[in-house]
Amino acid sequence: MKKNSKLKLQLLIQNWFFVLLFAVLVMLFGYLSNQFVVTKDVTQANRNTLTKGSIEVLQNMPHPINLTVFATKDDVNNGDTFRQGIINFIARYQRTKSDINIKFISPVEEPKLAQEMGIRIDGEVIVEYNKRSEHISPPFAEQDLTNLLVRLTRTNEQPILYLDGHGEKNLIGTKNNDLGEFGKQLEKKGFKFSNPDLTVLNEVPKEGGLLVIASPQVNVSKVESNKIVKYLQAGGNILWLLDDDNLKGLENVAEYLELNVSQGKVIDPSSSQFGANENVSFATFYGDHPITNSFMLRTLYNGAHEVSAKGTYENGWKVSKLIEVAGSGWLEGKGKKADQKLIFDKTKDKKGPINIGLAFNRKFEEKGQRVIVIGNAAFLSNSFITSGGNLDLGINIINWLAGDEKLITIQPMPLKDVNVTIPNDSKSVFLAWTIFHSFQYFIPVILFIAGFVIWFRRRKA
Repeated sequence: MKKNSKLKLQLLIQNWFFVLLFAVLVMLFGYLSNQFVVTKDVTQANRNTLTKGSIEVLQNMPHPINLTVFATKDDVNNGDTFRQGIINFIARYQRTKSDINIKFISPVEEPKLAQEMGIRIDGEVIVEYNKRSEHISPPFAEQDLTNLLVRLTRTNEQPILYLDGHGEKNLIGTKNNDLGEFGKQLEKKGFKFSNPDLTVLNEVPKEGGLLVIASPQVNVSKVESNKIVKYLQAGGNILWLLDDDNLKGLENVAEYLELNVSQGKVIDPSSSQFGANENVSFATFYGDHPITNSFMLRTLYNGAHEVSAKGTYENGWKVSKLIEVAGSGWLEGKGKKADQKLIFDKTKDKKGPINIGLAFNRKFEEKGQRVIVIGNAAFLSNSFITSGGNLDLGINIINWLAGDEKLITIQPMPLKDVNVTIPNDSKSVFLAWTIFHSFQYFIPVILFIAGFVIWFRRRKA
């Protein structure tokens, strides 16, 4: 008996020690899970994690972000889970930036406060950052919220000036060859626009952040071009988009930059693999520059021209190559007939890759001066802006010219939904019905029955 009592005591101590050890282990796992977060998103298009662009925007925001959500309380019984959805959505941002704070206010319980804050609809959110705020209304996705954060982060309030009145591709235009869609994206990033009339003004307005010259179709007057040169001499930033080697009255601007534009276009027969004609070329390499560092998206250009320049001690420019296209194509030489364009002639043509983008920068007073010249304006047009990474590259260019290098990043892309289309025939419908209900009913029932049978046999054994 004494031996049995001693054995029982040992077993009791062992059991309690196991329970105590298990409890300590659970608390340890709980502590570690609270201190460290490891996530893996296995959804299509990574629906539950932020894109690289959003992460980089958050990493460049040192101050806390406060969100005030004016939404009625959730009624789970009626399927109303808006507040919980906001919490789950913002959690993706909080995993990158921990000082994002959320506060919920019911507009029903606080109608006066909602009115004072300018709340118009249930679910509206006020986002505050560094003493600046902006409203966003549901429904909104990652791209919408990240664009809002970019606008709150932007410190440069100077408007984008654009040359107008000479048939340029317009930043607010709706035609296929205009830049209206690109302009809308810039407005979402917090930029403002202004089109000064240089025939009336004494100079290009100094309050402008940069001047866009988007491929004039008629000659710019000598008076206007001289004012643009003076703008450059005074440290102004310029984005110059060229569709051909006809400078349309801006020869003195090109002379000031020591810029050369090819007469012939880039020809790339390999574009036929992507369903495009030989005048369309794809970027094969990007230069070592803040605009294109870590930029891996494919961009496409229609009827591009080579641009070249050389920085000298006299002009003070540092010139960097930005975009090379047509790795297996060539630059069309002079004197070729129409039926010879698709045949490479080593005596006349220049073998690819061909550089079509240049970045100029130099020291100027306390701030630097920056100029971008692209031998193609179509890549930012309404027809091509959604192609590959054209929009991302355009946004990066504007951010660099505006002095907002921290905002140069790949832009967040909208999530894509995957739809399964079932053919409308009896066999396909039956197969889809069987697969769906197998997971919903049949497989769970079979597993339940199999488990009961195994339990029953073991009980009888």
